[in-house]
Amino acid sequence: MAHPTALAPPVPDPQPAPLPSAADVVVVGGGVIGASIAFHLAEADAGRVLLLERDLPASGSSGKPLGGVRAQFSDPLNIRLGLRSLDAWRDFARRPGADIGLDTVGYLFLLGSEAERDTFTAGVEIQNAHGVPSRIITPRAARDLCPYIDPSTLVAAAFSPTDGYATPAAAVTGYLRAARRLGALVRTRCPVTAIDTADGHLTAVRTPHGTVRTRTVICCAGAWSGAVGALAGVTLPVTPLRRQIAFTGPLRPRPPRIPFTLDYGSTLYFHNDGADGLLLGLSDPAQQPGYDREFSREWLTPFRAAAARRAPELAGAPITGGWAGLYEMTPDRNALIGEAPHPGRFLYATGFSGHGFLQAPAVGEIVRDLYLRREPFLDVGPLAATRFDGHRATRPEAHII
Repeated sequence: MAHPTALAPPVPDPQPAPLPSAADVVVVGGGVIGASIAFHLAEADAGRVLLLERDLPASGSSGKPLGGVRAQFSDPLNIRLGLRSLDAWRDFARRPGADIGLDTVGYLFLLGSEAERDTFTAGVEIQNAHGVPSRIITPRAARDLCPYIDPSTLVAAAFSPTDGYATPAAAVTGYLRAARRLGALVRTRCPVTAIDTADGHLTAVRTPHGTVRTRTVICCAGAWSGAVGALAGVTLPVTPLRRQIAFTGPLRPRPPRIPFTLDYGSTLYFHNDGADGLLLGLSDPAQQPGYDREFSREWLTPFRAAAARRAPELAGAPITGGWAGLYEMTPDRNALIGEAPHPGRFLYATGFSGHGFLQAPAVGEIVRDLYLRREPFLDVGPLAATRFDGHRATRPEAHII
């Protein structure tokens, strides 16, 4: 079921057009990561940029999240990605030029135990050191910010006022329209079916609509990235996992304006849906990996149980519809960003495990610089896919849902 405030108009090709015979760089995937990369490459005049999308832009993971944007993480690397991206989201109306419905209501993490409070207290110290204005607050202060919650069930909460949410599909639309204005080509309903190599280098990508000669591929295929990587002999450990969201429709009385509120222990989360309703979510622990994207009301059972503990008024909230999308999970729940050691040049930005939208502007900037062989603003070496080969440490991140 489509939702009127969640989706922006798709970005189909203005008219059917043949594929170019060659491109300097082929971006595989038309979600927010691929769109951001295409925009940043085109803006930098990085040559002939071609983006290939197997369906329509934002038809995968980018069309279905709640659109949270934040810098509240425990890992300094993720904090810096979040901060850089928050700056870009605030400036999006100017560059690249689109309304993404950014609402800076803050992020409120509900903490139900002393262990959770201690985890977030340590995180706040790191965040503050990087300029994030987060803080630990009392249960009563949390209730003042979000009247739905029961403060008697909390030990504390963590709040950062500069976080919030926006509309992911509108961001994809904005990025791709700007990329096209700058000369990039976008071809939809055009899956990559093979990647050719010779002498250790990429030579072409094949599609049902033709072959494109290229020396560079950037994989941003979200939950399908493992299959795309395999075409080039690159291992990208990404597993698809269904996540579901429901919406209430108009409520009476009208909901107050609240932060993006998350119960850390249960992964219950919710925020305003326009002026009259709420969007509701939960990471169902019973969900098995796979590509199923059908909305099912079964997950409302654990959602209502979690709501009954933390936000009782929401346990019986009317549900008028919902949707399902895919998280692109990695073993340590952190992104894969980098360039494969072989074949040259295969770059990737995927596996964001639910954080792709909020990190997309910074990632587009970083991958642009990797492609141009410039030093990015942040060393993403620790996010290389090869960290799972046993030769380097994985990245622990505590502030995930």
